[in-house]
Amino acid sequence: MSDILVLFYSRHGATSEMAQYIARGIEEVDGMHARLRTVPEISTVCESTEDSIPDTGAPYVSVDDLNECTGLALGSPTRFGNMAASMKYFIDNTSSLWLSGNLSGKPATVFTSSSSLHGGQETTLLSMMLPLMHHGMVILGLPYTNSELLNTTSGGTPYGCSHVAGNDSKQPLTDEEKALCKHQGKRLATAARLLCPDVKQRALR
Repeated sequence: MSDILVLFYSRHGATSEMAQYIARGIEEVDGMHARLRTVPEISTVCESTEDSIPDTGAPYVSVDDLNECTGLALGSPTRFGNMAASMKYFIDNTSSLWLSGNLSGKPATVFTSSSSLHGGQETTLLSMMLPLMHHGMVILGLPYTNSELLNTTSGGTPYGCSHVAGNDSKQPLTDEEKALCKHQGKRLATAARLLCPDVKQRALR
């Protein structure tokens, strides 16, 4: 099995649920496995640190998770049209992978959630693409061949799947949003098999 890293930060649960559907799409592709990881909260008090293992949910990510993956799905809620600080903090500390070029040529995709329909989803998705492009990753969006992208009245963009959580952050994922997450995961895993020769060889055995 080859691992696709599904790395997300989630405050109220929507981005985490999206990650689960993306993982389902990944594992529809033979020989591919989704590795779910998250990042710890950032504290305004410098001395404050999180426990090394979260109480619930996905384990915290390490640079090794990135180093070992054959593809990456990166997710964060929208924070003023940008990714959350917790995710940005982790990415800012991946210089060793940039120097080695180990992520170069691997496929990546992004996803997000916001409270309102025009809450900066697309700029958040674009902001997450930028460091991945610096790492040399191959960015994948969502094509309009996915009919849900044409019919959705909630989340969904050609830059990556998205969710509208509502003012109270409790609005559930719509059927279209769930389907787009799965499409995006499956597309990422399929691309990983094509772009990473060692993955392709293992899948053909």
